[in-house]
Amino acid sequence: MTVHNLYIFDRNGTCLHYSEWNRKKQAGISKEEEYKLMYGMLFSIRSFVSKMSPLDLKDGFMSFQTSRYKLHYYETPTGIKLVMNTDLGVPNCRDTLQQIYSTLYVEYIVKNPLCVLGESLQSDLFNSKLDSFIRALPFFNIRAA
Repeated sequence: MTVHNLYIFDRNGTCLHYSEWNRKKQAGISKEEEYKLMYGMLFSIRSFVSKMSPLDLKDGFMSFQTSRYKLHYYETPTGIKLVMNTDLGVPNCRDTLQQIYSTLYVEYIVKNPLCVLGESLQSDLFNSKLDSFIRALPFFNIRAA
C-alpha cells in the first residue's frame, strides 16, 4: 500500500500545495493544467453526487476509485479541499486528511503570520512536517510503488 500524491486547494480552486511520493506516471501536461483538471473533476463529481443522491448526504463525496488508484477527498468548513491519491489497498483516509488539515495546515500555515492565506504554501516547516506525517502512516510503503 502506498500514497501517490496530495493536493490542497482553496475555495476558489487555486492549488495551494502539491506533494508527491510514489507517483510513477506523470500526466504529460504542466502542473498548472493538472491542478485545473483535478479541481474541475472534483467540482463535477461533488455536483453529480449531491444531485443524484437519493438521501440528504451529511458528508457528500468522500472518495472514488479506478482500477489503478483511489482518490480520497476532504473539504473543510472554510472551503479548503484536500485530495490524496493512494493505491487500492488503502482504507478510507478521511480521518487522515482531517488530521493533516487540523494538525499541520492550521498549525503551520493558518497560525503562521508570515504565511499569506490564499497563496501558494511556501513553508519549509509545513513541507517537512507533512512529509514526515505521510511517511509515518501505516499504509505508506515506498517499495509498493
